[in-house]
Amino acid sequence: MPDILHDLIIQKDPGRVFEAVSQPELLEKWWTHRSLGQPILGGIYELDFGPGYQWEGVVVRFVPAGVFELKITNADPDWTGTLVGFELTAEGPGARLRFHHCGWREANEHFRVTSNCWGLYLRLLRRFLETGETIPYSQRQTA
Repeated sequence: MPDILHDLIIQKDPGRVFEAVSQPELLEKWWTHRSLGQPILGGIYELDFGPGYQWEGVVVRFVPAGVFELKITNADPDWTGTLVGFELTAEGPGARLRFHHCGWREANEHFRVTSNCWGLYLRLLRRFLETGETIPYSQRQTA
Protein backbone atom coordinates (compact mmCIF):
# COMPACT_ATOMS: atom_id res chain seq x y z
CA MET A 1 0.00 0.00 0.00
CA PRO A 2 1.45 3.38 -0.92
CA ASP A 3 1.62 6.13 1.70
CA ILE A 4 1.97 9.90 1.55
CA LEU A 5 4.65 11.22 3.91
CA HIS A 6 5.81 14.78 4.58
CA ASP A 7 8.06 16.32 7.24
CA LEU A 8 8.43 20.00 7.98
CA ILE A 9 9.69 22.35 10.66
CA ILE A 10 7.28 24.98 11.96
CA GLN A 11 8.51 27.85 14.10
CA LYS A 12 5.84 27.41 16.77
CA ASP A 13 5.81 25.20 19.84
CA PRO A 14 4.37 21.70 19.40
CA GLY A 15 1.31 22.53 21.51
CA ARG A 16 0.26 25.33 19.17
CA VAL A 17 0.86 23.18 16.08
CA PHE A 18 -1.17 20.39 17.69
CA GLU A 19 -4.08 22.78 18.18
CA ALA A 20 -3.93 23.79 14.50
CA VAL A 21 -4.12 20.16 13.29
CA SER A 22 -6.76 19.00 15.77
CA GLN A 23 -9.12 21.92 16.53
CA PRO A 24 -11.96 22.09 13.96
CA GLU A 25 -12.04 25.90 13.84
CA LEU A 26 -8.29 25.96 13.14
CA LEU A 27 -8.46 23.25 10.45
CA GLU A 28 -10.63 25.74 8.57
CA LYS A 29 -7.72 28.21 8.50
CA TRP A 30 -5.52 26.00 6.32
CA TRP A 31 -7.26 22.78 5.18
CA THR A 32 -11.05 22.39 5.17
CA HIS A 33 -13.84 24.75 4.17
CA ARG A 34 -15.70 23.88 7.39
CA SER A 35 -15.04 21.36 10.16
CA LEU A 36 -16.84 20.04 13.19
CA GLY A 37 -15.52 17.54 15.71
CA GLN A 38 -14.17 16.79 19.13
CA PRO A 39 -10.41 16.39 19.54
CA ILE A 40 -10.64 13.35 21.81
CA LEU A 41 -9.99 9.67 21.24
CA GLY A 42 -13.05 8.34 19.42
CA GLY A 43 -14.20 11.85 18.47
CA ILE A 44 -16.05 12.16 15.17
CA TYR A 45 -14.98 14.83 12.67
CA GLU A 46 -17.07 16.25 9.85
CA LEU A 47 -14.77 17.60 7.14
CA ASP A 48 -16.49 19.82 4.59
CA PHE A 49 -14.63 20.52 1.35
CA GLY A 50 -17.61 21.98 -0.51
CA PRO A 51 -20.68 20.60 -2.32
CA GLY A 52 -20.46 16.84 -2.68
CA TYR A 53 -17.39 16.56 -0.45
CA GLN A 54 -18.68 16.23 3.12
CA TRP A 55 -16.41 13.59 4.59
CA GLU A 56 -16.05 12.08 8.07
CA GLY A 57 -13.31 10.65 10.23
CA VAL A 58 -12.85 9.28 13.72
CA VAL A 59 -9.92 10.09 16.03
CA VAL A 60 -7.93 6.86 16.46
CA ARG A 61 -4.76 8.29 18.05
CA PHE A 62 -4.67 11.28 20.37
CA VAL A 63 -1.74 12.37 22.53
CA PRO A 64 -2.01 16.06 23.51
CA ALA A 65 0.73 18.14 21.87
CA GLY A 66 2.10 14.96 20.30
CA VAL A 67 -0.08 12.81 18.03
CA PHE A 68 -3.38 13.32 16.21
CA GLU A 69 -4.68 10.77 13.72
CA LEU A 70 -8.02 10.37 11.95
CA LYS A 71 -9.32 7.25 10.25
CA ILE A 72 -11.38 8.46 7.31
CA THR A 73 -14.72 6.66 7.56
CA ASN A 74 -16.90 8.37 4.97
CA ALA A 75 -15.34 9.86 1.83
CA ASP A 76 -14.70 8.88 -1.73
CA PRO A 77 -13.52 5.27 -2.25
CA ASP A 78 -9.82 6.21 -2.40
CA TRP A 79 -9.84 8.02 0.96
CA THR A 80 -12.25 5.80 2.91
CA GLY A 81 -10.29 3.67 5.36
CA THR A 82 -7.08 5.71 5.10
CA LEU A 83 -5.32 7.28 8.08
CA VAL A 84 -4.43 10.98 8.17
CA GLY A 85 -2.00 11.71 10.99
CA PHE A 86 0.31 14.26 12.52
CA GLU A 87 3.18 13.53 14.92
CA LEU A 88 4.90 16.42 16.66
CA THR A 89 8.19 16.80 18.50
CA ALA A 90 10.04 19.85 19.75
CA GLU A 91 12.84 21.01 17.46
CA GLY A 92 14.80 24.05 18.62
CA PRO A 93 12.33 26.87 19.24
CA GLY A 94 9.71 25.19 17.06
CA ALA A 95 8.24 21.84 16.14
CA ARG A 96 8.95 19.04 13.71
CA LEU A 97 5.73 17.83 12.11
CA ARG A 98 5.76 14.34 10.64
CA PHE A 99 2.67 13.92 8.48
CA HIS A 100 1.26 10.72 7.01
CA HIS A 101 -1.72 9.75 4.88
CA CYS A 102 -1.49 5.96 4.94
CA GLY A 103 -3.46 3.02 3.66
CA TRP A 104 -4.02 3.94 0.02
CA ARG A 105 -4.90 0.86 -2.02
CA GLU A 106 -2.94 2.03 -5.06
CA ALA A 107 -0.78 4.89 -6.33
CA ASN A 108 -3.45 6.04 -8.77
CA GLU A 109 -4.05 9.53 -10.17
CA HIS A 110 -6.01 10.56 -7.06
CA PHE A 111 -3.09 9.45 -4.85
CA ARG A 112 -0.68 11.61 -6.86
CA VAL A 113 -2.98 14.65 -6.78
CA THR A 114 -3.58 14.20 -3.05
CA SER A 115 0.15 13.95 -2.34
CA ASN A 116 0.69 17.26 -4.12
CA CYS A 117 -2.26 18.84 -2.30
CA TRP A 118 -0.93 17.77 1.09
CA GLY A 119 2.36 19.52 0.35
CA LEU A 120 0.42 22.67 -0.50
CA TYR A 121 -1.85 22.46 2.56
CA LEU A 122 1.04 21.80 4.93
CA ARG A 123 2.82 24.90 3.62
CA LEU A 124 -0.43 26.85 4.27
CA LEU A 125 -0.46 25.43 7.80
CA ARG A 126 3.08 26.68 8.36
CA ARG A 127 2.22 30.14 6.94
CA PHE A 128 -0.85 30.36 9.16
CA LEU A 129 1.09 29.42 12.30
CA GLU A 130 4.22 31.46 11.64
CA THR A 131 2.64 34.62 10.19
CA GLY A 132 -1.07 34.46 10.99
CA GLU A 133 -1.88 34.60 7.27
CA THR A 134 -4.92 32.72 6.04
CA ILE A 135 -5.83 32.11 2.43
CA PRO A 136 -9.54 32.05 1.50
CA TYR A 137 -10.67 28.48 0.85
CA SER A 138 -11.50 29.19 -2.80
CA GLN A 139 -7.92 30.41 -3.43
CA ARG A 140 -5.92 27.71 -1.63
CA GLN A 141 -5.23 25.52 -4.66
CA THR A 142 -3.35 28.37 -6.33
CA ALA A 143 -1.68 29.86 -3.24
